[in-house]
This record gives sequence, C-alpha cells and structure tokens, in this order.
Amino acid sequence: MVKNKNNKKIQSLLQLALFVGIVILLNILANARIGGSGWYTFLDMTEEKRFTLTKGTKKLLTDLDEVVYVSVLLEGEFPAGFKRLQSATRDMLDDFRTQSGYMEYGFQDPNEGTVEQINEFRTNLSKDNINPINLRVKSKEGTSEKQIYPYAIFYYKGRNLAVNLLENEVPGVPPEVILNNSIGLLEYKFANAIQKLQYPTRPVVVFSSGHGELAPYETADLEKTLRQFYDTGRIDLDSVPTLKQDASVFVIAKPTQAFSEKDKFKIDQYIMNGGKVLWLLDKVRVDLDSLQMRKEYYPSEYDLGLDDLLFRYGARINPVLVLDMQCTRIPLATGVVGNKPQLDYFRYPYHIVATPRSNHPIVKSIGPVNLLYPNNIDTIQTKTPVNKTVLLTSSPNSRFQRIPIGMDFEFLRYDLDASKFDKGPQTTALLLEGIFPSLYENRVEGSMINTLEELGTPFQTKSASSRMIVVADGDIAKNRFNAHTQAVSPLGFNEFEKFQFANKEFLINTIEYLMDEKGVIEARGKEVKLRLLDTVKAETEEVKWQLINIVLPLGFLILFGFFYNFLRKRKYAK
Repeated sequence: MVKNKNNKKIQSLLQLALFVGIVILLNILANARIGGSGWYTFLDMTEEKRFTLTKGTKKLLTDLDEVVYVSVLLEGEFPAGFKRLQSATRDMLDDFRTQSGYMEYGFQDPNEGTVEQINEFRTNLSKDNINPINLRVKSKEGTSEKQIYPYAIFYYKGRNLAVNLLENEVPGVPPEVILNNSIGLLEYKFANAIQKLQYPTRPVVVFSSGHGELAPYETADLEKTLRQFYDTGRIDLDSVPTLKQDASVFVIAKPTQAFSEKDKFKIDQYIMNGGKVLWLLDKVRVDLDSLQMRKEYYPSEYDLGLDDLLFRYGARINPVLVLDMQCTRIPLATGVVGNKPQLDYFRYPYHIVATPRSNHPIVKSIGPVNLLYPNNIDTIQTKTPVNKTVLLTSSPNSRFQRIPIGMDFEFLRYDLDASKFDKGPQTTALLLEGIFPSLYENRVEGSMINTLEELGTPFQTKSASSRMIVVADGDIAKNRFNAHTQAVSPLGFNEFEKFQFANKEFLINTIEYLMDEKGVIEARGKEVKLRLLDTVKAETEEVKWQLINIVLPLGFLILFGFFYNFLRKRKYAK
C-alpha cells in the first residue's frame, strides 16, 4: 500500500517536472534568435487587425540590408495616455524586429542626468528641430508641468531621421482621439522613415513654370518642408525637349496662361512613361483682392488648354464656383471709428473648409483643408481602366454657381440661407490610378515621333500602371508672403481665423503617395478604434471592480482547491 502511494507521488512529480520542462522549452523557443531575429507566431483577433503589419511594410523590412537603430525618447513615468503611446511604440518596434533581424531599438529619457547633461542634450535635440511639449500632469498632490519628447530617431547607414510620434492638436477634437490617431499612424510613420532613409539618391519634385504658375516665394513653405527629404526645382517646358523621368513628381501649381500643344505633348509622354503628376488648377479667375478693388466683379474662365488632356485621363474641372455653409470668415469694413475703419468678420461661403470624409491613406486622420474659390470635378469614363477615388469634397450643405455671374460682398450683410445650399457634397480633389491612354494616339506628327526616338524615348500610346491627383484649387499650395519683411507664413494658416489648416499635410501626403512604389502608405489607412473607459463610472464603482478583479479570481481558486481535494479524497479514500 505504501509502495503504491510512493509510486503515485513519484508519477505526480514526474508529470509536474515534464509540464515545467515543456513550459521552459516553449519559452526558450519563443525567445530564440534565428539570424538575429526573435521568432514567434500569434493570432491577431482584433477587428481592425492592429497587430498585423501591412504587405508594404513587410516587404520594406524584408529588403533591409543593414541595421536600422531607433532611439525612442519616451522613457520615464507618464500619465496613462502617454504610457499607452509608449507601450504602443514598443509593441510596434517589436513587430518590426520580428519581421527583420536588422531592426534594433532602445528607449531613452531626455530628462535623466545632471542639469548640465539634460541642458546639453536638449540643445542638441533643438538643433535637429526636435522640440518638447509641455505636459500638465494632474495628481492628488496637485498639477505639475513636465517636458516630454514624443519622438523616435531612426539611424541607418550614417543618416538619421526624427519622427514625431504625436499628431498635432486639432481644436474641438478630444485629446483621446488625437492620441488614438497617433497610435494608429505608428506603423506608417516608422515604415515611411525607413523608406526615406533607404533612397540611394534624393527623389526630385519638379514644379512647372512658364505658364503663370505660383512663384517660388508663394510655394516657399511647401518646398521648405519637401526639401527635408527631396530635392525640388522648377522647369519651363519650352526649355527642354522632353520631361525626363528624373522628376519623381511633376507639380503644376495654379497656372494662369495656356499650355501649348508641344508642352501638353511633353506632359502626356511623361505620364505614358510612368511619370506622376499633381494638378493644382483653378478653372475660374477670381480672388479676394480682385473683389475688394471693385464694387462688382465678373469672374472669367481660365483658358489653360488642359481640358482635353484631363478629359482623356478621366477628369473634368468645371467652370463653376463651389459655395459651402462650412466656410471661413473674412473681414469687411462696416463703419469708421475715428480715422480707422471698423472691421467685422463674416462667413464667406467661397472659402470652404473641406473636412476629409474618406478613409484613403492620403486624407485619413488629417485635419480640415482650406480651399479658396474651388471648382468641382466630374469623373469621365476612359478608354483604359482608371480607378477614381474622391479625396476631398465640400460638406453636404453646398451649392455651386456657374459663370458669368456678378460677385460682391453685399450678400454677407444677411445670414446665409441654408435652404439654398442643397446640392450635396461637391468633389474638389480626385485621385486617378490605372493605365492612362495618350491624348496623342493616332494624331502625333511624324517629326515629333522621330525626335522622341532620337532621344531614346519612343512614343507611347498608353502608360503602365500610374497615378495622378487633380485638385480644383490652385491656392491650396499658396502661402502668404510679406513683400516688406520677406516673411513667409505657414502654408494653410488662415490669418483671419488664426487657425492652421491641413493644406500642407494634405499636399505632402499626395506627393508621398504618388512616389510610393512599395505600398508603405497603405499603413496610413489602418484604423485603431477608440474604446474609451467611462472614467466617471470607473471612479464611482471603484470598489466593485476591485472586488471583481481581485477577490473573485481568488474565490474561484479556493473553490477549485476544495473541489480538487474533494475529488482526490473520494478517489483514494478506499
């Protein structure tokens, strides 16, 4: 009898040892490194697949041939929201490291060390335009301020690039939503940083000139931002035989003069050979200055000669003005106080606020865009397959006016009549993707074909798979410029509303999407749904949930112990 009991004890010990050994073995395997990379598998059960990297990101990481080191400046104690950002950053980098053995990272606290060390570190960061945010931290003892650097610095082949982990604040948007958007964009920001560091040469963004386009000082802020990662320049199509593929993106920003057939042919063949074009066009000649100088103004249509080209590719900009109840204000003189005019601000429906409603990666999670006297865009059926995606629209409370029409400011003295804004959303920005047919198929002169062949670029009747974006407002890329002080205002800043609109972010996203060959921007479309905790309910029911989370599991454990002992006694009682 004693011998049987001893055997059972030995058997139980062996089973326990075997179980522990299996657990240890599984942990060793889970943390084993093959080629410098931990390997494991998991099942992503989240609805939005937040823990699954996109195909473009996976391909990017698989193609790495040298170590990418990431220094994250988010070490230390933070409030719950920043703790979540810190944890999400670490998880995302772990996912990247799992995909590639060339990924390494570390967390660093910029506020750690002596006063001299901290000041020196902050000075070095500021030289790279890495600036802290002042965070007000509430606690039971009171409120204190802390400087936080929500940045990750990527190092690759002797180059580095800083990534801001936190999205900009938007008035009216809760901080929880801003933080959630920041977490949702981590994969894209990290993959985009690596892709930019991988470019063997800097891509070139070329602006057209020679047709009354925006001057360099009018696109200065956009070009300054672009030059962090790309080279920019201008080209007059009359001065070159062809538009070379060295231009990664060709930007046509608010031309006011007609394009010749030769210039259109060069643009057409640039597209047929895979070139990407960003069209920023005004169809109607009108601006605020022209209205202020006249009692009544009759806008005319720009004759740019580009209608047939765009029509062939699948888009048509109409000579109409879009008006929207969702708009910004302008100042008007309503009287005189002393020797100075008294100004009041009025809603001006020609200056619309386009809030992105699409989930496309270009516009996802960006703020509203300010458009001045925009037109609307129709989509046209094409000879070849071209997909059309609407990027920006006016609000549902919109209308449009056809020219000719007399314009003045008298109507602003009365409230806007909502019943007249009944035409629904009007398309103001359109993405075209696919195979584009040439406008010059069966109509090009033999001399032009011979010239192309001599230059080593044979005439193409249709393109390979390509992209272009059409925006029916040229002013979207225009920053204000003070001729006296030579000061350039930030692109998208509305001086009347004192608000920074997302014009520059939208344009940067369009350019990056046009030149994105690996599909990295797909990660920008990922959505992390916000499931907020009811803080009021959590505080009032604090004791209840503490009991459920602490006492209840212990109770189940005790019950299981009693039940297990009862079964053992019943089994071995004899």
